[in-house]
Amino acid sequence: MATKACITKESRGLGFFERYLSLWVILCIMAGIGLGRVAPGIATWLDNLTVDVGNAPVISIPIAICLFFMMYPIMVKIDFSEVVQAGKSLRPVSLTLIVNWAIKPFTMFAISVFFLGTVFYGFIGPDAVDFVKLPLGLDLPIGAEHGVGTVVLVDGVKMLEVPLWRSYLAGNILLGIAPCTAMVLVWGYLARGNDGHTLMMVAINSLTMLFLYGPLGGILLGVGRLPVPWQALLLSIGVYVALPLMAGYLTRRWIVAARGEDWFTNTFLHVLTPITVIALLITLILLFSFKGDVIVANPLTILWIAVPLFLQTVLIFALTYALARVFRLSYRDAAPTAMIGASNHFEVAIATATMLFGISSGAALATVVGVLIEVPVMLLLVRLCLRTKSWFPA
Repeated sequence: MATKACITKESRGLGFFERYLSLWVILCIMAGIGLGRVAPGIATWLDNLTVDVGNAPVISIPIAICLFFMMYPIMVKIDFSEVVQAGKSLRPVSLTLIVNWAIKPFTMFAISVFFLGTVFYGFIGPDAVDFVKLPLGLDLPIGAEHGVGTVVLVDGVKMLEVPLWRSYLAGNILLGIAPCTAMVLVWGYLARGNDGHTLMMVAINSLTMLFLYGPLGGILLGVGRLPVPWQALLLSIGVYVALPLMAGYLTRRWIVAARGEDWFTNTFLHVLTPITVIALLITLILLFSFKGDVIVANPLTILWIAVPLFLQTVLIFALTYALARVFRLSYRDAAPTAMIGASNHFEVAIATATMLFGISSGAALATVVGVLIEVPVMLLLVRLCLRTKSWFPA
């Protein structure tokens, strides 16, 4: 029997924005690069709109607004009163949680270190550096060392100079510890999986992220010899997960009580649905307006980052799909379980990378590359699922 849904369902299939998401991402990358080269003053002005703590920019106001509207439509769909009921399907839920939180972060770290720090190290450049924010509340003198970074002065602001490949590694790490996006609802449906299980796991992962995202990020960033900004990690979870989650919860309760469940589902959500993708695309324009020079000078940068992300996605999908067969899950549970493990919550990853390391950092760029490859790769995996339905019990 299908698990009871814990997120309000939308119309099935890919909408207009979702169907052509890869195209929109490419166009926004081009627009961002063009903006950075044609009107660099505008991009700089937008980047200077910040909330500062201790004279250090911590939150980019334009990015914070965009990222809130990425997350809010996802959170408003969650019906938390049904999460416990939906969680009674123990085998698929347990497999999803184990893969997402006990396996996936560490395979992402290992694959990224191998490719970025070894295979592509010479292509990225042994002497290539990136300038990232100092951890929140940390005031070190010029020339001081922190992790693998050195404090330097950039345009009158103290920054941490770190090896560029490690900055890319940080972005990959943040993607690896952010499982399951709203798009996985579409992948699960297209693969003809159990909608209830997919919906429920989006809710559970959103809640689990409140407790595990910060600690896992701190541990893996520290192992990667990058600065561990614990305060900023916790702040990012509060701003980009807890705040929209609470806003979504209160919005849902108020609208359902005032206008009824039918109006909420059939009217309000239809208006709200495109907002996530629109906010994502605006964020991409801003992010790439600061990375245009790097990409134009070395267009293969995207490839160096994309290779470990692609291999990680395929590996986690294959591992989860195989374990689902070993555990004798039905195909309708196995397909979305593998999809959830393979996909990333790139909205949170982009938000956290921007807050921790800066909008122009290599870490932020790496999380954006995650968006670029997710749609085509996941569509290929959907086709693979449909061709292998016979591997699983009916």
